[in-house]
Amino acid sequence: MEPYWIWQQPDWPNFHWQSEALTPLLRECVQTQGQLLGMTGAVTKALNAQNELDALLQNIVTSSAIEGEQLNVGSVRSSLARRLGLERAGDNPVSPRSEGLANLLLDATRHFSQPLTVERLLEWHEWLFPEQAEELFHQHIRVGSLRGDEPMQVVSGRLDRPTVHFEAPPRQGLERQLQTFLDWFEASRHQPGLDPLLRAGIAHFWFVTLHPFDDGNGRLTRTLTDLALAQGEAQAIRFYAMSVSILEDRAGYYRALESTQKATLDITDWLSWFLQTLSRSLHKAMVQIESVLGKARFWQVHRASGLTPEQTKVLNRLLDGGEKGFEQGISAAQYQAVAKVSKATATRHLTELLEKGCLERLPGGGRSTRYRINYPAA
Repeated sequence: MEPYWIWQQPDWPNFHWQSEALTPLLRECVQTQGQLLGMTGAVTKALNAQNELDALLQNIVTSSAIEGEQLNVGSVRSSLARRLGLERAGDNPVSPRSEGLANLLLDATRHFSQPLTVERLLEWHEWLFPEQAEELFHQHIRVGSLRGDEPMQVVSGRLDRPTVHFEAPPRQGLERQLQTFLDWFEASRHQPGLDPLLRAGIAHFWFVTLHPFDDGNGRLTRTLTDLALAQGEAQAIRFYAMSVSILEDRAGYYRALESTQKATLDITDWLSWFLQTLSRSLHKAMVQIESVLGKARFWQVHRASGLTPEQTKVLNRLLDGGEKGFEQGISAAQYQAVAKVSKATATRHLTELLEKGCLERLPGGGRSTRYRINYPAA
């Protein structure tokens, strides 16, 4: 009988890939990674801590969103902020859930030099499901232990004619298979010729294919990937959130996993998808850091410009960007609404900001005139 699942291949888990197809992607990721680390060196310690908090928060929230779970963002932020020593950590009440998730990701990234063992994985699993052990037991989900004897499948469609997207290796022999993975994970940290980014991609695919737990396998896989990336960079501080880019291409993520899990031990296509997604994550982080640097340069120049509180509020909105940052520029009417001032005051404020070099006028005139930040030269 021909193997159907990749773990049924005679040489499992001896993966291989086509290096020439991955080399350009690897080169781009490594270069972008270096640029990002260089940029963070120009940011103050306080801003770096805030950027790290934002990246960790995004990683936790989006990793759960990939599985369809919505978290209390404020609680998770508070749990992370307390551990990072940031002020205003107690703005939102924490919960056992938020505390467990913060413990999980920070253990993976801050303690990247510690070996990954079965015991550590079981503790991670307990952090993923705090105060839910009894409730989940009735759903046949064992917290803090490997999965049960039932076949582990990912299915969709009708109950009488389900589509099986994935089936994990049998429960018998799972301990041995998991130990083989963990031995490789430790030995490959300093393996000559194996790029750390490829190692992270292999670890992601291998662990999620083992599916060692009743639930939480995807989230633990992505945590383990963060651990591998931290080991590759040899630093604990994270400035990018790969789960954000995975969520943006959630369908592509599952397609890439499913097609590779039903194929041969050549995992080139999976590694290509992984590196492309990592590259997008790194570029997103660079845009965010550049925004932070631009804002810092702006206020260095205009700190003593004698701005009103309303002007400062609007400028910060523009500098922060995002959905509420008026990416197409701000009009006089929008300034009036944000600053909560009269039409005449809005016009006067905008004129002053132009004269002081804080804003520049975009092409167009009349009522449609819009203004944007005039960034100082780097």
